[in-house]
Amino acid sequence: MTRLWKHTYMTTMHPRYQRATRTQKKMMLDEFCQTYKCHRKSAIRLLSGPAPAKHPIPRSGGRRRIYGPEVIKVLETVWEASHYLWSARLKAALPVWMPWIRQRFALTAVQEYQLRRISPATMDRHLAGIKRRLRRKTYGTTKPGTLLKHMIPIQTEAWDVRRPGFLEIDTVAHCGTSSEGPFISTLDTTDFDTTWSERRAILTKGEAAVVDAMTDIEQAIPFRIRGLDSDSGSEFINDLLLRFCHNRKIRFTRSRPYKKNDNAHIEQKNYTHVRKIFGYARFDSEAACEAMNDLYRNELRLFQNVFQPSVKLLKKVRRGSRITRLYDKPKTPWQRVLRSNHVDPLKVKTLQRQIIGLDPFILSDHIDKKLMAIQHLVAKGPVPKPTQRPDWQHKKILDRNTLPGLTTTTLSHWHDDKENPVKKLEQTLRKERFLQTV
Repeated sequence: MTRLWKHTYMTTMHPRYQRATRTQKKMMLDEFCQTYKCHRKSAIRLLSGPAPAKHPIPRSGGRRRIYGPEVIKVLETVWEASHYLWSARLKAALPVWMPWIRQRFALTAVQEYQLRRISPATMDRHLAGIKRRLRRKTYGTTKPGTLLKHMIPIQTEAWDVRRPGFLEIDTVAHCGTSSEGPFISTLDTTDFDTTWSERRAILTKGEAAVVDAMTDIEQAIPFRIRGLDSDSGSEFINDLLLRFCHNRKIRFTRSRPYKKNDNAHIEQKNYTHVRKIFGYARFDSEAACEAMNDLYRNELRLFQNVFQPSVKLLKKVRRGSRITRLYDKPKTPWQRVLRSNHVDPLKVKTLQRQIIGLDPFILSDHIDKKLMAIQHLVAKGPVPKPTQRPDWQHKKILDRNTLPGLTTTTLSHWHDDKENPVKKLEQTLRKERFLQTV
């Protein structure tokens, strides 16, 4: 049923309805509702109102456009150059980037005013089409560490501090589709108070490589490290990192195994500061490790900490079954460092000399060029092994007493012997389940 046909039908029914009696109007309304496909009250308003026009009223073109294509194009360029910031962070980044936006785009005063006043919701609406192709699936390669767990306390809540220096740390594996063989991992750190982030690439996840990377980060970060909070991976739960913290009087804590929300801040940085930059490819060469560290120590470090605002959660308000999260105003980590009284003044002055005159667009171009060079170092990696052993398949532990190649008489004494390996395996699994719930 077209709009023209409906308009013609209503034009025919309107004068008849005006002259009809009460009984006739009831019958006409039943017919009109079935033909016109509308509610009875809507039909009464249409037929009792003024006579329709001779021609149907043309529809409007939808919502009136406020922001022209030039403004949206500048917004898309800044969003891409800023490495796809979230809309609230992008709005806070626009005033920081504005001096360099004026140099690259011939904006009028009206267009600059529109770019400053555009809301985060409008940004999301205009950028929705581009965002759909930026989602990927992730997985982890963390192996639980069992040594020294009793010496490292568990912390389930975020740091309750008002000064910088308390870091959450984690590793991001660049192993591609297989975790076999050596591959590069990124040691990611973020400060809870200022959201300052530092990263280093390590060729293996050994404890010596992690401590060397932490020593390098300690020299680069603009404040003293006062606390470390890691997951229960074996690269962190070891004697070398524990002695590193004791010698520097650093408080060392860990999260519960398989509870990623205990380290929610660093888990978020793993995606925004590592995965969105390098993707999910495999890197396993020394050349790739050196190239990634060159990017981490220079352009990427300044770009993310100086020109990318971030928000911090202030509190959660529960209203019935709904939880409302309240955030502070977006600020860059560098702005939070300048407002703190617990930073290293010498390192801050060195950073100020580096930041003066920095152009975020040039930084973004240099990062893209280095990333293109790093992508040429992607390795194929070994073929992944099967997910299950073909001999064992889905058998239970107690059903594995007769292993292939061994006679039954050789294992008959296991059931009553204290050295039964099956019982030892069951006890080990029971202990691991208990530790996971502590």
